[in-house]
Amino acid sequence: QVQLEESGGGLVQTGGSLRLSCAAPGRIGSRYRTGWFRRAPGSEREGVSCIKSRMGRTSYAGSVRGRFTISSDSAKNTVYLQMNGLRPEDTAVYFCAADIERSDCTGTLTYWGQGTQVTVSS
Repeated sequence: QVQLEESGGGLVQTGGSLRLSCAAPGRIGSRYRTGWFRRAPGSEREGVSCIKSRMGRTSYAGSVRGRFTISSDSAKNTVYLQMNGLRPEDTAVYFCAADIERSDCTGTLTYWGQGTQVTVSS
């Protein structure tokens, strides 16, 4: 089972920034739609942002649009999530996934990582 590996989480104050990285082995990141999801305690999984690198198409959840930016570096097999203007409600475990069924970050996921904690203090 191929597993993705996230890094870059941490504790930040409201308004701060973090950049998450997702190492996707082989050509997973360039071959499939990849994206970031989050799960807060007691909440359902939420699709944050997805990217289809080959086509340059991105999608964002309404709650993060304008604050978060997804990008990928095929040479490094890495997908990034730049998070600016962080809010306490962004606190969650963030994990990346690949081979996502739909462009709006819904549907099945084939590959995923363990996740990284992001905590935003007020």
